[in-house]
Amino acid sequence: MKSNPNMSLNQYLEKQIQEIRAEVGDKKVLLGISGGVDSTVVAKILHLAIKDQLTCLFINNGLLRLNEEKLVLERFEKYGIKVDYLDASKTFLDSLKGVTNPEEKRKIIGKVFIDCFKAKAKSLGKEYQYLAQGTIYTDVLESKGDKLIKSHHNVGGLPEELGFKLIEPVRELYKDEVRALGKRMGLDNELLLRQPFPGPGLGVRVMGEITEEKLKMAKISDAIFREEIKKAKLDKVIWQYFTVVLDTKSTGVADGKRNYNYVIALRSVVSTDAQKTEAYPIPYAILNKIVERIVLETKCSRVVYDISSKPPGTIEWE
Repeated sequence: MKSNPNMSLNQYLEKQIQEIRAEVGDKKVLLGISGGVDSTVVAKILHLAIKDQLTCLFINNGLLRLNEEKLVLERFEKYGIKVDYLDASKTFLDSLKGVTNPEEKRKIIGKVFIDCFKAKAKSLGKEYQYLAQGTIYTDVLESKGDKLIKSHHNVGGLPEELGFKLIEPVRELYKDEVRALGKRMGLDNELLLRQPFPGPGLGVRVMGEITEEKLKMAKISDAIFREEIKKAKLDKVIWQYFTVVLDTKSTGVADGKRNYNYVIALRSVVSTDAQKTEAYPIPYAILNKIVERIVLETKCSRVVYDISSKPPGTIEWE
């Protein structure tokens, strides 16, 4: 915990609830949710603090994992937290056409998100003065000034003029602390042990220009990887694992014919706070099964395995 390492998470939670109530008063708060751990924990904190003064907006940017939108809506209904849903996938993907630079992608996704956020808020016919975000301390460190590693859409990627005052209840916590706080609030392990997912979603797991073809390959390969890791009972062991669709094609063989298609990379790491990671050595038999399924079901030409640590590599490729 950045601000006070001697403070317990129970004390931290109570402090946040009291500060939110004092700051917000009788006003209304908007929170953009992704279905991930950070934004869901923030939603729970705010719901405890201000109940129905909170509205969660779930904006589908078209860069979500396979069937993610359905899972998110079902989860928040179970938690009793109201959600407004907007499918803006076409808007996001149109804005990203022709864009290859990863920092530019992040900036565009952040800007379009805020534009959609404002438009949706206006359509609700309510006056919102506060915007809540699931920024965690790792996001702040990686987006810091001249030491920028990568901009996060909820730190460096937002336009200067938001039109909202910011509320960031977990900004001083690392990922493991956010999870522990969620557990104290009664959130289920199915959520808390989920894979971390970047704010720009698959937009930074598709190298180069984001096309429908590459995006489909990213969704299918990611779903296969997660499914096989869970079957192997490694989902509680590996901290984060995902696939990346490279902007590189290579020659392969499919159905006895030459196949020239994209390459997919596997990434799996162990960590506690995302500051340092080591590649997890997935047993070869499991790895082989994952690769066979990905090649067969995505029609990619080959799969490679990234064993880089952080540093020097980051967890995400972009």
